[in-house]
Amino acid sequence: MVNTAEMPAAVSESPKLPTVLVHGIWNRAEIFTTLRAYLEANNHTVYALSMTPSNGDAPLETLAGQLAAFIEAQLSPQQRFNLLGFSMGGLVSRYYVQQLGGLNRVEKLVTVSAPHRGTFLALGSTRPGIRQMRPNSSFIRALNQNADCLKTLQFFSFWTPFDLLILPPWSSLIRRGQTRRLMVPSHNRMIKDPQALWAIAQVLT
Repeated sequence: MVNTAEMPAAVSESPKLPTVLVHGIWNRAEIFTTLRAYLEANNHTVYALSMTPSNGDAPLETLAGQLAAFIEAQLSPQQRFNLLGFSMGGLVSRYYVQQLGGLNRVEKLVTVSAPHRGTFLALGSTRPGIRQMRPNSSFIRALNQNADCLKTLQFFSFWTPFDLLILPPWSSLIRRGQTRRLMVPSHNRMIKDPQALWAIAQVLT
């Protein structure tokens, strides 16, 4: 567990919008233990769901529906919030925003090591949710063709050149919003490394 007392405070203690965290493939909400502790120590209210199944057996549209239901259950209809998606969760979050009405509620959308242009690792699987993350898949194409709507909210994407799950790593780049490169040594460290925690907390302020 991260010792938040040893990390510099990222932001002031002013009230902040709640943040919903969306995990990646083969993960559960617990993948955010470090990030959640850091954000809560910096006065954020954090929600995180566990989508099922998270192994690629379900289409990403199905997982986005679970995200929409979770938000409806946890937040009032008038409550605006920030949304952060890690890895596959970045695509799920974008689908929620772009296709399921999230655009009207999300203040800031943050993606971390998300395969915005797909990943070559997905070529080795026939599972429907993983196939959707192949480069130039119909899901990726449709999502990116409709990406101009992201201009209406604050959109941030983080990536690392050392990512070995998003191949090539620059597939995390998207020509929308603000893209930020972090010199973090691996995919999963992007939600655990101190510099990533600090950078994420700053944009969520």
